[in-house]
Amino acid sequence: MSQFAPPPQTRREALLRGGAGFGAVALAGMLGCDRPLLGGEGSPFAARLSQAVARAKSVIYLFMEGGPSQIDSFDPKPKLNELAGKPLPSGYKKVITAMGEANAPLLESRRQWKQYGEAGTWVSDWLPYTAQCVDDIAVIRSCWTNAINHSGGVCQMNTGSPIAGRPCLGSWVTYGLGTENENLPSFVVMTDSNTPTINGPRNWSAGFMPAVYQGTRLEFGQEPIRNLKTPKGVTEEAQRAKLELLNSMNQEHALPRRFQSELDARIGSYELAFRMQAHAPEAVNFAVETAETQQLYGLDEKRTETFGRMCLLSRRLVERGVRFIQLWHGAGSKWDAHTGIEKNHTEQFASSDKPVAGLLKDLKRRGLLDSTLVIWGGEFGRTPMSEKGDGRDHNPTGFTMWMAGGGVQGGQTIGSTDDLGFHAIENRLHVHDLHATVLYLLGLDNMQLTYLHKGRPERPTQNEGAAYKLITGRELG
Repeated sequence: MSQFAPPPQTRREALLRGGAGFGAVALAGMLGCDRPLLGGEGSPFAARLSQAVARAKSVIYLFMEGGPSQIDSFDPKPKLNELAGKPLPSGYKKVITAMGEANAPLLESRRQWKQYGEAGTWVSDWLPYTAQCVDDIAVIRSCWTNAINHSGGVCQMNTGSPIAGRPCLGSWVTYGLGTENENLPSFVVMTDSNTPTINGPRNWSAGFMPAVYQGTRLEFGQEPIRNLKTPKGVTEEAQRAKLELLNSMNQEHALPRRFQSELDARIGSYELAFRMQAHAPEAVNFAVETAETQQLYGLDEKRTETFGRMCLLSRRLVERGVRFIQLWHGAGSKWDAHTGIEKNHTEQFASSDKPVAGLLKDLKRRGLLDSTLVIWGGEFGRTPMSEKGDGRDHNPTGFTMWMAGGGVQGGQTIGSTDDLGFHAIENRLHVHDLHATVLYLLGLDNMQLTYLHKGRPERPTQNEGAAYKLITGRELG
């Protein structure tokens, strides 16, 4: 008797297994032909038509975990320095203590500010390289969110909700558009260290959607994708035979557990991994890049090498059809500056500014920026009041993000905060609006893109949010 023989089963189980077995026949047919399992007709990754005119094909999301200070980077506030050392003026709405004590003295910004580009975009001396790219950037000063702590803030900025359980933005994009590359993941995540991000893999989870739409995290370091080389003495035929046997065993295991989408995702991952052995080594090979290009990203400097490699790899992945790429800088909330913000932000900007600018310049000169939407920002900003004397607390009520490429009109500053940089007051953009805008630029309607979950149509922005017309510089339609 085969060691894989199934255990005794009831009549109901036999009927279920027999009916579901037709899926295994289809799988066997796919494995026996040249058409890849993922991305082919009927696959959850099959490329789909957009719901509207798409301005972008891909997204590179530069996520600064911990919350960079808007009033020290893109949103200068002379009034803040004028009132430094004094308490928050009485005319301001009192806020809860967790956002910074209302009676804490205001903390001045020590930055030097200049206007750059044809539009005169204000940028601080912490970002000398990004400042050179402002004509391609739309700075959004009026972002706001509901979450006040890191867990909820990171969760909402990625999934639209501060409460866990919903699919992240990258999963919605993959679900809505499919993939343009059958040999690489459609949704890739990279972090700048082995330090776990707040919430961990939940940040790139598919939530209640099938697990095949979740992000694929690449490894930190010199070898982002491990085990790509075929072991010596192992032929492609032998690997294929092992994969077919493994798929057969997995399918048998999955039949009575058809509601556990993680099993389908695991089966698909083995097939993808097999194809990646032939295609991914070239994608992660930086040796073909010129010395000038590597220097552009800062690969020749120790402090910028890590994030520079991530940015360069993201460009190479976009060239190969990867749909959504998220780069985590400061993994583990390293941008969180409750104390010593000068030291903290000096280090964080120094390691990220040059690679980010290098990415924008490289995309532009290769003709990729028009079709690639680049997003920069954290889960919230920082307060104008001081914390512990030389730090700033979390501020979800008014902070800055920026977008570039992918249909975005650069050289503009959108929205504003009050005189102290505390609250967004003009053209306020909630997280749902930001997500709706990203989806719109990709040709997806946040109110039409639905997934039926427990009989209820779920939408990426929870029936809220609208694409923001000023980001594109034209009326939406």
